[in-house]
Amino acid sequence: MKNIDHWIGGKPVAGASDRFGPVYDPATGAQEKQVPLASVDEVDTAVASAKAAFESWGTASLAKRTSVLFKYRELLDAHRDEIAELITAEHGKVHSDALGEVARGMEIVELACSVPQLLKGELSTQVSTRVDVAAIRQPLGVVAGITPFNFPAMVPMWMFPLAIACGNTFVLKPSEKDPSASVRLAELASEAGLPDGVLNVVHGDKAAVDRLLEHPDITAVSFVGSTPIAKYIQIKGIEHGKRVQALGGAKNHMLVLPDADLDFAADQAISAAYGSAGERCMAVSVVVAVGGTGDELVEKIAERAKGLKIGPGSDPASEMGPLITREHRDKVASYVAGAAAQGAEVVVDGTGLTVPGHEDGFFLGVSLLDKVPLTADAYRDEIFGPVLCVVRAETYDEGIVLINASRWGNGTAIFTRDGGAARRFQLEVQAGMVGVNVPIPVPVGYHSFGGWKDSLFGGHHIYGNDGVAFYTQGKVITTRWPDPADSGGINLGFPSHS
Repeated sequence: MKNIDHWIGGKPVAGASDRFGPVYDPATGAQEKQVPLASVDEVDTAVASAKAAFESWGTASLAKRTSVLFKYRELLDAHRDEIAELITAEHGKVHSDALGEVARGMEIVELACSVPQLLKGELSTQVSTRVDVAAIRQPLGVVAGITPFNFPAMVPMWMFPLAIACGNTFVLKPSEKDPSASVRLAELASEAGLPDGVLNVVHGDKAAVDRLLEHPDITAVSFVGSTPIAKYIQIKGIEHGKRVQALGGAKNHMLVLPDADLDFAADQAISAAYGSAGERCMAVSVVVAVGGTGDELVEKIAERAKGLKIGPGSDPASEMGPLITREHRDKVASYVAGAAAQGAEVVVDGTGLTVPGHEDGFFLGVSLLDKVPLTADAYRDEIFGPVLCVVRAETYDEGIVLINASRWGNGTAIFTRDGGAARRFQLEVQAGMVGVNVPIPVPVGYHSFGGWKDSLFGGHHIYGNDGVAFYTQGKVITTRWPDPADSGGINLGFPSHS
């Protein structure tokens, strides 16, 4: 059984807690590795390493930081296939999807390479006689990231490259379900010249998370995961004086108007609902069919869904891989099994799928539910699996009301040829990310990612300008230098702007 190490102080560190979690190959169902679950002392060691490294890294020149990041980007590019293979082996997603994940994470590394521009301050001269005012941004210190299983490389790269570019040091607690990619990212950062202790990876469960939230030397915490845990992270982090950025769950809707290209909409619905086995916070999980589009659209989606090739992510022919664990697979299947009793029509039932040669793998076929009542569990809950719900709306107005009634507001999309309807939608819909004929509107690296309502807790979205603001603190400096010609003297009057 292979043991996965922590990465602390620039080197691998074996777990010492005598507690381990299993790491499976989801395609076979076999436990291939085990990951140590850190004790409080081990978390403290990682934080101490980061704190010591901050003394020099926090004052390192922008030229030094960017030189490391440029080299890091080169190494990531050279090793992208290797990182993707680690993701596929532990998460299960197909190799092409894993490569896409690495590429999207690298966008933030590229953004971090522009940190000299991102950290440019502001200067106002002569605000009063020989008085200048400057605004600058400085690093926070030691910051932490807690990341989910569904993007074991991309989401960590949404956090630590920008944080360290801004001069902070970082402690990453990745998901214990697929931790190897994060360790490899840290190894490559060290190879790029990142000083020891600037980036640390400590594995663990709730005990490690709680210690990061409580530790007095952690200044800020970034989190991506489910809504209940995001709420917990925010409350507990704030209780201990942390700055918190916590991204939660989603139930993303795709509104299809009668004038839309239904073949195109069906293709995009399939890609957005079933890619990565639906284990995406930006997956489309609900299609809102407006007017008379419903029957034809459902027929087109069903036809495409039945033709998908499901198999191990290492097989180039596979279009969708397994789910992350047996327990999660069974939970997702339960929504399909109970849908008819709650009033939905089960158009495609993927719960009986078996993959020859991989009977013990965590596979689940794709499912399509039509005319789903808004009271059904399949509509109300975040399923996080390959289940697409279709609901019907008579008009655009009815559809927008339905979408805005959701407690989540992560992402949403509209499919239409009507520019006026699209413009109205992007202004009226209550969500942080909106796509117009784009089903998964994840922003590029120089814009920020984040939702509204129960999809975001804290004042900042992730990466982009919001990421820079989150990982830095502002300082305003007012200066006056006497002119050599001044005679000086005492003046007890109230200062005036003259």
